[in-house]
Amino acid sequence: MSIPTLAVTLGDVAGIGPEITAKALLGHDDLRERCVPVVVGDADAMRRAVTALGQDPDAVRVIGSPADAANVPGTIELVQTGPSLADVPLGELSAAAGDGAYRFVVEACRLAREGLVDGIVTPPLNKAAMHAGGHRWPGHTELLAHEFGVQNFSLVLSAGDLYFFHLTTHVSLRQAIEDITPERTRDVLDLAGAFTAALGRPDEAIGLAGLNPHAGENRLFGDEDADVLAPAVAAARERGINAHGPLPADALIPAAVKGKWNMVVACYHDQGHAPFKAVYGDDGVNITVGLPVVRVSVDHGTAFDIAGQGIAREASLVLAIERAADLAPGWDHVWQTAQKATTR
Repeated sequence: MSIPTLAVTLGDVAGIGPEITAKALLGHDDLRERCVPVVVGDADAMRRAVTALGQDPDAVRVIGSPADAANVPGTIELVQTGPSLADVPLGELSAAAGDGAYRFVVEACRLAREGLVDGIVTPPLNKAAMHAGGHRWPGHTELLAHEFGVQNFSLVLSAGDLYFFHLTTHVSLRQAIEDITPERTRDVLDLAGAFTAALGRPDEAIGLAGLNPHAGENRLFGDEDADVLAPAVAAARERGINAHGPLPADALIPAAVKGKWNMVVACYHDQGHAPFKAVYGDDGVNITVGLPVVRVSVDHGTAFDIAGQGIAREASLVLAIERAADLAPGWDHVWQTAQKATTR
């Protein structure tokens, strides 16, 4: 069987993206047995990172298309995207770097739409820099969804066999509460159900965390759990999805960490991200479910404070590449299952 070709976007070149990309692709030759990694980014920024690590900048090879990749260990094959970013200072917020990070993602999506890559892996970008560069997207996930023209998608944090879906992500807490509607809850439960089915586990239990403390405690702490979440769970069960809840988050999430739940739906960003990152750190990745191709991201930021110091850890990026390589061959089944589940 052929191995998948993955577009690895370079992220914000003022941060640790180039460094961890260099460490991942030059220091983990076993990745070549699982995929063909092609960097989508800037050659000068990539060479600067390679040189700072004491390695040969000639290891960076510019290619015209992912089809030209030879996948030779000790090389970084890169599709140049836009003008050089050689003058972007490390560790500083830069509109040029933010514009570049945006362009890298857009180009990776184009390559995927044209069938030239089988998946996308994303080192971190900086949202403020991207906004300064004129691209006002809340983050990677929303930009990817726009580029692929999808409306129903979910950011999913994953470590091992544990998956945290999210009803809302990069909005204020006040906006998140408004955005948790019956329709959104239905859609994410459908995505989670489709994902479990595509993984070959259609009866997998899916736990939905409550929005309010104690999942509302019989309306003592708010009505959203009873009026929005509980009916959505009941309706999902009628559609054959093994959904449960809403369950108190402070009970559900610790139980999931202990292995009692593999599929969890969090209501808002920090409800899922804070405990997940506290427990898993570099052992976690970010998957977008609802796109026609697999996309996996590191689960950390641009780390401007350590950029260029050679101390950034590539573990999360290596894990993201490995996970994307594993999921890519069967992702069409995930996509088709999700499409059927969410088409009304």
